[in-house]
Amino acid sequence: MDTKYLTRGALIAGLYVIITYALSPVSFGPLQFRASEALTVLPILYPEAIPALFIGVLLSNIMGGLGLVDIIGGSLVTLLAAYGTYYFRESFLAYLSPIVLNGFLISIYLHLLFEIPYWITVVQISVSEAVVVLLLGYPLVQVLKRRHADRHKDL
Repeated sequence: MDTKYLTRGALIAGLYVIITYALSPVSFGPLQFRASEALTVLPILYPEAIPALFIGVLLSNIMGGLGLVDIIGGSLVTLLAAYGTYYFRESFLAYLSPIVLNGFLISIYLHLLFEIPYWITVVQISVSEAVVVLLLGYPLVQVLKRRHADRHKDL
């Protein structure tokens, strides 16, 4: 691990926490719009985003008020989704990893905590995740790819 890897990872984790808390009224619960989830596509470009996202979600969910199930469950689902995003990084499936895994797995405990039918929770979480990942995360990756290409073009 080098300094750049650790620094970028810390920035990703920190940004995740800051964005989540800046928008905390809509970042938690069964009907959420967690804009920080746009960062879940960063493993496409940066492998260090995998542990960074895990840490960012862990720290965010500690203060989220849903308890240990969300702290552990949400963090582990994010870790799994981040690995999936990295594994499929050469394919559009990378963008589907956080959408599908959050939609189906986070909904398991959210529907129990909030006493909302599972499939309604799946739809709510999946749609919210899709909007954030595709409308914010996808453009973010495209901008970072262009920026990276522009930097190395002159070398």
